[in-house]
Amino acid sequence: MKNNQIAVIYYSASGSTEQLAGAIAEGVDSVAGAHAVSVKISGKDIHEGRYTNDEVMSLLTESRGIVFGSPTYMGGVAAQFKAFADATSELWYRREWLDKVASGFTVGGSPSGEQMSTIQYIQTLAAQHGMHWVAVDALRSEHINRLGASSGLITQSVQGELSVADYETGKALGVRVASLAEKLVSS
Repeated sequence: MKNNQIAVIYYSASGSTEQLAGAIAEGVDSVAGAHAVSVKISGKDIHEGRYTNDEVMSLLTESRGIVFGSPTYMGGVAAQFKAFADATSELWYRREWLDKVASGFTVGGSPSGEQMSTIQYIQTLAAQHGMHWVAVDALRSEHINRLGASSGLITQSVQGELSVADYETGKALGVRVASLAEKLVSS
């Protein structure tokens, strides 16, 4: 396992989920000894509905923590993210991600665009792998966690752009994931 490497894996079509992934990676990288590796799920890695990229799966397995992200489409994760999630079943069977730190994030086009069901799906994926879920630890304000979610990072983009508060919440989540991963491994 690499020294406090945190992977941020996500699918993004319009770019707003990618912006949020960047904020989380920035937060991870601000923690002493931590290093973020961002991986964008690509449609070219999906064959007959199944995600196949052994290099990415190895990178995730070598990481201390994984932050999962997907836009919310029709009340759930994007099909590309689902193809990736389904492909983790072999890792689940071998318990490869057991006791890693995990968290999740999503972006929707409206304040209540069913983003919670996306976070619940990602949280269930992490639980099936036996991972330790990291929630958002910020009270709702206009400056951070503006939509008031605690289960995971839920944001809203307006014409593909994130608010400053959502970006700051992403950075804070990255710091929290990296810090807790370090504590978990050190204890």
